[in-house]
Amino acid sequence: MAGMENSCHTGWPAIFKEINACLAKKSGARKIVVVECYQGTNDSEIISNLVNGIYPDLVVLSSQSMKSPEEIQKLTSPDVTDDRIFGFITRLTMADFMDPKKIEKARYQSTFLESGLVLVYGTGASLIVPEPDVLIYADMARWEIQLRMRRKETHNLGLENEEENIETQYKRGYFVDWRVCDKLKKQLMHRWDYVLDTNTAEMPNMISGHTFDAAMTALTKQPFSVVPYFDAGPWGGQWMKEKLGLDPALSNYAWCFNCVPEENSIYLRFGESRFEMPSINLVFTRPRQLLGDPVHGRFGDEFPIRFDFLDTMQGGNLSLQVHPLTEYIQEHFGIHYTQDESYYLMDTGEAAEVFLGLKEKIDGKEMIAALKHSESTGEHFDDRKFVKSWPAKKHDHFLIPGGTVHCSGKDSMVLEISSTPYIFTFKLWDWGRMGMDGKPRPINIDRGAANIQWDRTESWVGNNLVNQVETIAQGNGWREERTGLHEREFIETRRHWFTEKVQHHTGKSVNVIALVEGDEVVVESPTNAFEPFVVRYAEVFIVPASVGEYTIKPSGSSVGKECGTVKAFVRI
Repeated sequence: MAGMENSCHTGWPAIFKEINACLAKKSGARKIVVVECYQGTNDSEIISNLVNGIYPDLVVLSSQSMKSPEEIQKLTSPDVTDDRIFGFITRLTMADFMDPKKIEKARYQSTFLESGLVLVYGTGASLIVPEPDVLIYADMARWEIQLRMRRKETHNLGLENEEENIETQYKRGYFVDWRVCDKLKKQLMHRWDYVLDTNTAEMPNMISGHTFDAAMTALTKQPFSVVPYFDAGPWGGQWMKEKLGLDPALSNYAWCFNCVPEENSIYLRFGESRFEMPSINLVFTRPRQLLGDPVHGRFGDEFPIRFDFLDTMQGGNLSLQVHPLTEYIQEHFGIHYTQDESYYLMDTGEAAEVFLGLKEKIDGKEMIAALKHSESTGEHFDDRKFVKSWPAKKHDHFLIPGGTVHCSGKDSMVLEISSTPYIFTFKLWDWGRMGMDGKPRPINIDRGAANIQWDRTESWVGNNLVNQVETIAQGNGWREERTGLHEREFIETRRHWFTEKVQHHTGKSVNVIALVEGDEVVVESPTNAFEPFVVRYAEVFIVPASVGEYTIKPSGSSVGKECGTVKAFVRI
């Protein structure tokens, strides 16, 4: 970050030096350091290093003040549910996980010493000593948490379940743990003294609360990208591996999550140090500047736009699926808006297709019966009898409001543009294949049947959801088109074709943009409010609402060639 080059303390020795210097400035014979942790931190690494670095006279662990695992299982069961995939967004807080009598005992322990240093450590530690001499927050990126879950290196909040499968741990994390930790984090982030990044084992970084605040403010004044992550899948393809230079050792790449702020990270560069933090921190601390007043007024501190890539090139079809209607997702999962989406085709093979909508005059009961028969017997579901298939080519845009049966076929590279509730997919048919773990993937025909809009047949879909392109404006060397989304969806998408500089304005809404044609472009401020920001093909970036005016023009090898961007924003 410009002007903050020496603001990051890298490595345990530098971190201990800073903490001890801070403690030396505090008055009083007894001093208390609280280290509050997000779910998923490597406690053994952090505690052992802290003990050998700041030499506490007493260590109090918040884990010993939690309710028993049995009590926590009972407490969270209404939200975790017995469904394999879905739960309910919890209303619990960290205090609900703590035993009041144990908290009292730990609080007494923490203040018993008349002199010396007390370290209170763990998730919920700030509830034991709400006003310590030094408050450190050990943060974690959700993708790293998921990787640790897969390696069986971490457990869910208050449990001892390292050996549980990733599916179960992730569900509990999504519906319970991360919601609980986020609520507490939001209470602490305006008064913490330091933020600790331990995403990479034995390579920690720490910044002060003042540096964190300055970095958040700086991010709202410039374009930026979150850290993408890639994952394999049973239908995954080879396009991203080849085009994006990914590790060829992995069998395929099915997903790239490149703008899901709930789960992506942001890298902050301080001189030679790279500090990683969850990108949701920016949404929590600067929602109005990032999202814009009207968007913040509607969504609060949630980032409502999601971009990701789905790669089926030399792969297979996605699962045939449907997303819930708004009423359904509110009632069943506690989410206040649904997962409307669209498929923008970055690239296609010769026989590429998108399954979207239903054939005319089909019998809905017959289709559901056929789906259930396929699920129970493994026999092929006659998709061609019930579901409409559309030929797909590069730069086509298919709109998919909730309740529409859909999936991308093989040999496609899809930029998926959608609203943020991103795990609420009801699979109807998965082509009879197994998941990456060798087990059948979860099918949700009953949930899907409750949401399918049977009037979204071929004629309606063709008139409303396929390539709804409208030229909005044009000038010397550029053209702006509206490509969607459907009127039921709150996201607007605009495509720009250009060989010259194009003027943009955020228009009181955060903008999310992908470079869909051309090798390289540069994003600039007409008033030099931020440094030029270079974007390469297939990269996604965010422009905060508070940026206002900005320009995009071809750069490098793209100068003199036609480039294309797709921009998404919330309709005001």
